[in-house]
Amino acid sequence: MRRHATIAAIALCALGGSLSAVHAAGPAESTAEAVAVPFVDGSNGADLPRFQPTSEIGAEASIAFAAAAEPDSEEIGEGRASWYGAQFAGRATASGERFDPGELTAAHRTLPFGSKVRVTHAGSGRSVVVRINDRGPFHGNRVIDLSQAAAEEIGLRSAGSGRVELALLSS
Repeated sequence: MRRHATIAAIALCALGGSLSAVHAAGPAESTAEAVAVPFVDGSNGADLPRFQPTSEIGAEASIAFAAAAEPDSEEIGEGRASWYGAQFAGRATASGERFDPGELTAAHRTLPFGSKVRVTHAGSGRSVVVRINDRGPFHGNRVIDLSQAAAEEIGLRSAGSGRVELALLSS
């Protein structure tokens, strides 16, 4: 048990913790005892700088984690997006499935059904990943029609349409 406490003390010290606050965690029937472990040079580590996490480091780690978790993508264009919702609920889409405005789906003219596309709203900077399950849009200069839920996710619903960037995600 004392060996585990020593390892814990060294780890805590590396993170800037106090050595006197480290307790050995023994079996349930034993009592905890304080363990003071001096450094090799005999000091107690009080003069060492303390570990101070910052929001900047946290943000960088979050971004790195998100990038690592996201599949590769290929930018496929930009343009105007619109959305469609409750008025089409339950109708068959071009892929044969029933349209559900609460799902993260979209209509695109040429992408294969089942394709995953990251849609980023230029105005809000927010993104959503949608699955292509329908054909369209059939209105003028639009590049994609989002489900109501997808439009809500990126802040496009109240405006009705907006400029977006599209990226095709690889599986």
